[in-house]
Amino acid sequence: MFTIFDRAGGVRCATAVIAACVASTAAFAASPIDPPQAERALETTASGVQVYSCEYDAQHRLGWVFKNPQATLYDASGHAVIRHSAGPSWEADDGSRIVGHVIAQTPSDSPASVPQLLLEARSTAASGTLSAIRYVQRVNTAGGVMPTALCSTEHQIGNSPYIANYIFYK
Repeated sequence: MFTIFDRAGGVRCATAVIAACVASTAAFAASPIDPPQAERALETTASGVQVYSCEYDAQHRLGWVFKNPQATLYDASGHAVIRHSAGPSWEADDGSRIVGHVIAQTPSDSPASVPQLLLEARSTAASGTLSAIRYVQRVNTAGGVMPTALCSTEHQIGNSPYIANYIFYK
């Protein structure tokens, strides 16, 4: 049987226990960009650019619009193993290729950086490194946001350097 000797102290104690439980749960909660029931297959580091184009919006004002990524992904040994481009797509040196679709995102931990993403592989081509991949996670992003240069000419291209880690899951 639970007896409260000091009502105010008991309430404070119960509140502290509940707060500790909530904090504990938050510390172990899955990230919104963690893939469901998947096994890590490959971890890479990317270096490249996010490509933007200067385009008119509905109010006929020029502004930067994201077009596509252009990056090279390196394995833990520093070897270039995958090219990342429009689609978004990833193509390995062995010819295997996947196209992804964003299913979740969260802000980067770095200010002025593209968001962290979880993408689902929607199509695959050729057998090889990427043929069994189901998810791609982009984390630890730095840079890649819209250029700070003035967007003054329609179809003007602006490249924004970025780095990130891409983790591929089966």
